[in-house]
Amino acid sequence: MTHVPTDDGHQLEQAAAVLETGCGLIDQALSILKTKTVDGDRVSAAKLDTFQLISYELSVSWSECTAARFLLAHARRLEADSSTDHAFTARLAALFCAEAVTNCVSRLRTRPTDFGLSLAQLAEVDSDAKYAGFMAYHLGADNVAGIGQEVVARAGDLGPDLLGEDHTMMRDSFHRFSDDVVAPLAEDIHRQDLIIPDAILEPLKEMGLFGLSIPASYGGLQDDDKEDTLGMVVVTEELSRGSLGAAGSLITRPEILARALLKGGTEEQKQHWLPKLASGEPMCAVAVTEPNYGSDVAGVSLKATATEGGWLLNGAKTWCTFGGKAGVLMVLARTDADPEAGHRGLSMFLVEKPSSDGHEFEVSPETGGKLTGRAIATIGYRGMHSFGLFFDDFFVPGTNVIGGDEGYGKGFYYAMAGFAGGRIQTAARAVGLMRAAFEKAISYAGERIVFNKPIAQYQLTQVKLARMAALLLACRQITYDVATMMDAGAGDMEASAAKIFASKTAEWFTREALQIHGGMGYAEEAPVSRYFVDARVLSIFEGAEETLALKVITRSLVENAD
Repeated sequence: MTHVPTDDGHQLEQAAAVLETGCGLIDQALSILKTKTVDGDRVSAAKLDTFQLISYELSVSWSECTAARFLLAHARRLEADSSTDHAFTARLAALFCAEAVTNCVSRLRTRPTDFGLSLAQLAEVDSDAKYAGFMAYHLGADNVAGIGQEVVARAGDLGPDLLGEDHTMMRDSFHRFSDDVVAPLAEDIHRQDLIIPDAILEPLKEMGLFGLSIPASYGGLQDDDKEDTLGMVVVTEELSRGSLGAAGSLITRPEILARALLKGGTEEQKQHWLPKLASGEPMCAVAVTEPNYGSDVAGVSLKATATEGGWLLNGAKTWCTFGGKAGVLMVLARTDADPEAGHRGLSMFLVEKPSSDGHEFEVSPETGGKLTGRAIATIGYRGMHSFGLFFDDFFVPGTNVIGGDEGYGKGFYYAMAGFAGGRIQTAARAVGLMRAAFEKAISYAGERIVFNKPIAQYQLTQVKLARMAALLLACRQITYDVATMMDAGAGDMEASAAKIFASKTAEWFTREALQIHGGMGYAEEAPVSRYFVDARVLSIFEGAEETLALKVITRSLVENAD
C-alpha cells in the first residue's frame, strides 16, 4: 500500500529517516574504503588513487545527500515559523530527498562489491516498508506532476528564503540591476563575443560591488570584524541570473586578490591596493593556471628570477579571466628553482599593466621585457574573455611581491586563501544561472501551444518543472547555509559539496530548460541556448569536480571515517 503523508512535519520526519538510510550506506562504504587505503595511522594518497571510481561516486553521493540535509533543515525552519508558507517547501524537500537517496543507492547497487557492500544489505533497504512506501508516494507520477502544477500556479515561486533585511535589500537591488541593465545586453555580449561594457561596469562600481569582500577600514563595504560570504553569494546569484559571463563573475577576482592581500600583504600593500580594488579602479585578474598545471597549483612553473630592484618573469599562464581588461594581475610564480621546494618555492606577484578591451594585447614597458595576451575562444562564458599570457623577461618591482620580504615562498598559501570563497561563489553562480533558466522554462511552457493546449498542462512537462524546482531549491539552500557557516569559520568541506552538486545540476537543469523550448531552445536568439553552454564551465573552473571529489571530499571523508 502506498504511503500518503498525513502532515508536513510527519512528511519531513520520514524524509529525514530515508536520508539517514542513504547516509548510513555511504558511511559503511567509506569505512571499508578506509581499511583498504590506510597506511599506518594515515590514509595513503597513493592507495586511495587506486580507488578513484568509487571515491568519485561516494563524493558525489555525499554531496547530494548533504544538499538534502540542508534543504530539510530549511523546510523545518519554515515549519517552525507559522507565519510562513511551508507546505510547498516540505513537498519539494521530500521529493528531493527521495531522489537523492534513490541516486545514491543506485550508484552503490551498480557495483556493490567495489563498495564493500552486499546485495543482501541493499535488498534490506528495499524491503523496509516505510522506506518503500515513502519512495513510492513521493516519486510517483501523480505526486510529482501535482508539484509541477503547483510550480506553474506559483509562477516558479519557491517560497521564503529567510534572508535577513540587509541581505534582502542587497538581493532586491541587484535583482533589479540584472533585469534592467545586464539582461538587455547579455545576448549581444555572448553572440558577438564582446567585452563587458562600461554600461554594466560603471553602475556596479557605484553600487559598491567590488568592495563587498573588502573591510570598511580599507575602503570596502564589509565589516572589519566579520566577513559577509552570504551577502557575496546573494549578489553573485542575482548577477549570474542576468548573465554568467557578463556579470556573474565580476566579484570573483577582486575577492580572490583581496583575500590574498588580507592574508599576507604588508600593511603598505593593503593600504595601497585594497581601496583601489574596492572602487574597481583598476579591475584585476588572476594568473595562476598554466598550460600543464590547473588544480595542481603546487606544480606551477612560471619562473621568477631575481634582478636589480625586483624580478623578471618568464613563462606562460592560461585561463586568465578578464586578463585584458584588468590593470593588475595576481601572478603566482616560482622564485625557488629547486624542484624539491614544491609549493614552498612559490611567491605571489602583483603585475601592473594597461587595461585593454581587445582580444589581444602586448605590453612592453620601459623597464624591459614583454607581456603578451590572447583571448581563448570559448563556447560560452563570454564577456570577460579568458586569456593565455606569455611573460618574456617582464620586470616586476620587489615591492609588488605580496608580503614583501616575508612573502617569498608563501605564494601557494596566499593563493589558497584567495580561492577560499571561490567554491561557494561558483555554487551561487550555478544557482543564478538555473534561476534564469527556470523562469524562461515556466514562461515558455505556459505560452507554447501543442495539440490545442499549453505544454505546461502535460504531465511530462509538469514532472520536469517539479524536479527542476526541487533541485533548484536544494542548490540554493546548501549555498546559503554553507555561506553562513563560512562566515562563522566553518564549512570548507560543505563548500566543495555545494560546488560539485550545484555545478553538475546546472548542466542537467539548463538542458531540460532548453528541451522544454524545443527547436526554439536550440536557436541562438533564445537565452536558454546561452544558459546551456554557460553551465558547462561551472564543473571545470574553481576546482574541477574530479579534483574536488578525489583530492578534497573523499580524502577527508575517508580520513574521518569510523
